[in-house]
Amino acid sequence: MSGTIIEKIIQSHADQTVKPGDIVDVKIDVRLARDFGGANVVKNIQNAKLSIENPAQTFFTFDCNPGGSDQKYAANQHFCRIFARQNNIKIFDLPEGIGTHIAIEKGLARPGATLVSTDSHANILGAIGAFGQGMGDQDIAATWAFGKVWFKVPPTIKVMINGTPSAMATAKDITLAILKSTGANGLLGYAAEFYGKIVDSLDLASRITIASMNTEMGGIIGLFPPNETVLKYCEAASRQQIRGVFADFDAKYDRELNINIDSLEPLISRPGHPEDITSVKSLFGTKIDSAFIGSCTNGRFEDLKAAAEILKGRKVAPGVVLKIVPTTDSVWQQCLHEGLFDIFKAAGALIGNAGCAGCANGQIGQNGPGEVTISTGNRNFTGKQGQGAVYLASPATVAASAVAGQLCTADSIPSSPAIFFIPAIQPRRKEKASIVREVVQTAKPTTLQGRVWVILKDNIDTDMIFHNRHLAMTDMAPMGQYTFGNLPGWENFSQKVRSGDIVLTGKNFGAGSSRQQAVDCFKSLGIALIIAESFGSIYERNAINAGLPIMSAPWRQADFQDGEQLEVDLNTGKILRLKNNEIIMGAPFSAVQMEIYQRDGLLK
Repeated sequence: MSGTIIEKIIQSHADQTVKPGDIVDVKIDVRLARDFGGANVVKNIQNAKLSIENPAQTFFTFDCNPGGSDQKYAANQHFCRIFARQNNIKIFDLPEGIGTHIAIEKGLARPGATLVSTDSHANILGAIGAFGQGMGDQDIAATWAFGKVWFKVPPTIKVMINGTPSAMATAKDITLAILKSTGANGLLGYAAEFYGKIVDSLDLASRITIASMNTEMGGIIGLFPPNETVLKYCEAASRQQIRGVFADFDAKYDRELNINIDSLEPLISRPGHPEDITSVKSLFGTKIDSAFIGSCTNGRFEDLKAAAEILKGRKVAPGVVLKIVPTTDSVWQQCLHEGLFDIFKAAGALIGNAGCAGCANGQIGQNGPGEVTISTGNRNFTGKQGQGAVYLASPATVAASAVAGQLCTADSIPSSPAIFFIPAIQPRRKEKASIVREVVQTAKPTTLQGRVWVILKDNIDTDMIFHNRHLAMTDMAPMGQYTFGNLPGWENFSQKVRSGDIVLTGKNFGAGSSRQQAVDCFKSLGIALIIAESFGSIYERNAINAGLPIMSAPWRQADFQDGEQLEVDLNTGKILRLKNNEIIMGAPFSAVQMEIYQRDGLLK
């Protein structure tokens, strides 16, 4: 059978012919859990009384808080260390760096391999032509215990990148150009393959940048056919002869997407939405308070070298804070030995241990209320990297802006930095009283009735559902009080909702991170069903595996109202409006979803 790259990788790990839409058990070569999520993985293993199928392919990576500077992270890390000692599991401990990058550097993952992690950017592995997937705590626990997990074979989009960008454009700018074209959900549910003359010439760091931000496009993974340079890198890392996996000439694609980058100039994402993209020049002069260079998207040596070339002989603007965090310890060591740190320190930058930094709310990189930051990260959702506003751009643009004290490109740094004015500090909002609801255990009916809450909003991300400041929570019962606590207009949802209610919402619900709490908070409240036009790929898996009923349906074609009653048949997908007997058809539960729902979770 001819196939796309993703089809051929899954086929080789499922020992059967596959096509898009098939649900198969996939053997997982590399199984990672981070300090964020790792403790819950262990709890799932222990509660289900499971053992580790293959410790040699199982790893902890402590990358979210490599300093252990938060008590809850420190407790989770130590909890995982004890489990690792007892089960002969390797830990890439402080300060080794970001797990997915370590997997590439150490040769654990190779072209054609499969990897899962509690990291929603595990699709970085697409940069070497491997399959990486971010998954929730139950999924990861299942792979640790059984060595495989169910997966739905996605259709593939062929992305052609055409044209020659300007000399100022970088891989991050190409990435933002693609994201501008796809939007936040243009690749939702798809694998993508990248082709074009410029793609063939991209180095590994550039491929990682583009592959990483497929998550922000809603995609499952973005795959690059490995070139000779990437194959040689992987051979050296793994000390094995490597053959890449390539699509067949007659592979069938769902569609082809053409991206024109001819004369592309540096781009930037405006705060709140990675896909809200414009040219840097259009925002020239916007004052900034801080800058960040790092993250799994732009913390490779090549990224830091590009920043150093701009910072050399210059100073960070007075009052502006520049924070730099390499992805891995090997990148950190290379920067040290090749003099990049001397340049950074002379410029006035703060250098951190290798790791995720501000994206994970666990290390340097966060900002405060009212603070304006320019970052090389992959997300700038409200509250994701702190309480301020975050712009996303390339390392070159971030370094130039840090020197200028304002947004600018590397070729437009003014002779004098912008004057810094301290903004008024906004008073902190008082914390609301805690609301803890018990989860009522009931039978598992296949026909559900409930009162409706209508949330007319697309791309509700996991930070809006369950903010990352609560991520260290592992007990489900109190999670409900924080549901939608970061979604404007819905902050008091937990105070109004009743057990058995139904939520109706828009496209790409649950976009963003792999946090299980964004599912479990609804179970804590006793929500009967979430109906959305579509779901984020990782969120959909997390909900199914937790036994939380979810259904995709084109419900906006009807004028639903808050408070009306629905009856939903999970077997057929029929959604009946009891007030007028109108019927909307949604997607019925698959056999896998129904089985997991009936036993109240993947591991039950």
